[in-house]
Amino acid sequence: MSHYRAALTALCLVSTAAMADPIATDRPDFVESSNTVGAGRWQIETSVAYENDKQAGVKSKTWSTPTLLRIGMGEYLEARIETDGLLSQDLDGNGVNDSNSGLADTAVGLKWHVPGSEESGPSIGVLLHADLDSGSSEFRGDGVRPSLRVVAEWELGENFSLGIMPGVISDKDDQGERFTAGILGAVVGYSINDCSRVFAEVAAEQIAAESHGGDVVNFNIGTAHLLSDDAQVDLAASFGLTDETPEWALTVGYSVRF
Repeated sequence: MSHYRAALTALCLVSTAAMADPIATDRPDFVESSNTVGAGRWQIETSVAYENDKQAGVKSKTWSTPTLLRIGMGEYLEARIETDGLLSQDLDGNGVNDSNSGLADTAVGLKWHVPGSEESGPSIGVLLHADLDSGSSEFRGDGVRPSLRVVAEWELGENFSLGIMPGVISDKDDQGERFTAGILGAVVGYSINDCSRVFAEVAAEQIAAESHGGDVVNFNIGTAHLLSDDAQVDLAASFGLTDETPEWALTVGYSVRF
């Protein structure tokens, strides 16, 4: 074990030797990074995710491939294309036995990093997205669903960090009625060394009346490790805190910057 730790430490030192500006990803936690990728740079953040749930006596098992493409349009602005990718879902119980596969909806958006915000307070980013009804019929949402989120990040010292992300989304429920829901996430991170970090997070992906789907709230934990200044691997687990939230989920991801 000591030889393994020594080898891992050596790898970390080598990979961070030239890390003037290491990759900053929006995954695997729910709270986004306040930073943009930089002018002329591209960043792909992709993963495989598994979700397990039971609602009204029906068990569901879902595989997906969440992927985010970030394109630097300037030093403080990026374009974003995001999707849950390929989906495969099995339903069983309460008279239901069905399997579906297809493509998830795609979202397009912009992120703006407030220049110099970190110099006098938290580092701040603003995200404007629109989810489009573009997926396969089994997984397609209803119409365009715009959202606005604001991210604030603090470096707390002693290798700790804090991120807060409030937001709002306009969505449609199962009856096609338009409603407005809140978004709120809070994450605490800890840097083990220059390569590795861990986090714990409470993520309210939807705060809404029960008639519109209720509150979807998770407790998330995970870790991320830099392979180089332009590549990262990560692992995270999620546990539902409300009846409307999937019971648990796992994800493993890879991000690379060009």
